[in-house]
Amino acid sequence: MFPGLDHLLSHAVPFALVLARLAGLFIFAPLLSSIVIPMRLKAIMVLVMAVATYPLLPSVMVGPGDMDIFTLAPAMVIESGLGAVIGILAAAPLLSLEMSGVLIGQQMGFGLAKVFNPEANFDTDLLGQILFYIAAGAFLSAGGLETMFGSLIHTFERVPLGGFQVAQTPLDLMTGVIISGFELAWRVAAPVTGMILLLVVVMGILGKTMPQINIMSVGFTAKILAGLAILTASLYASQGAVWDEVNAVLGQVVRWVGGLG
Repeated sequence: MFPGLDHLLSHAVPFALVLARLAGLFIFAPLLSSIVIPMRLKAIMVLVMAVATYPLLPSVMVGPGDMDIFTLAPAMVIESGLGAVIGILAAAPLLSLEMSGVLIGQQMGFGLAKVFNPEANFDTDLLGQILFYIAAGAFLSAGGLETMFGSLIHTFERVPLGGFQVAQTPLDLMTGVIISGFELAWRVAAPVTGMILLLVVVMGILGKTMPQINIMSVGFTAKILAGLAILTASLYASQGAVWDEVNAVLGQVVRWVGGLG
């Protein structure tokens, strides 16, 4: 009855695999995974990207078109994992800055001043959220979104649909990115935590030599003022460190995608 229907159905399975690979990017990718973006809008964005990408794929990269539901479902999960890996790698520097803010806030006494972070979908420290947005600005200015999308589209040239294997997951690369993220968090937090440590020593000496001073009330204010002053003074250097880390991670993502296949 419909002569072109069989032809369209033959593309259903490959298109579903393209859709799954693109959807995986929205699971962990910075900004794209935010719950602020409605789920319906995310679905529309993935669908539009799939419609724009699928006609450009070489026929040799399209992959199998005769899968049944029992083989298609696991294949879609694995395909989404490819996009998720790119999102995790790109999100590591931003989450590292948020962890740095948590470390600083705990030392300054901001542990109780928690706010809901819609980007991460959980409560976070005030300074952690501020540093997260600074890292997000560096990520955008470094072309992070463009690099993520470009790298994901490039995977279609390196890995056929349904050809990605779990063994290809870059565990060494992910471990290295996480370790460098911890290092970045400590580098950003070190000036403030060092100053707070120095203040604690000074307040301890004052408490012993001049017991008439209420060290608890004076020290709480002093730690906040000193911590904010050091954090403000070190923001420029921290921005450079974040910029370098973001560019290094994005470069590693591009090199990993280039080595696939």
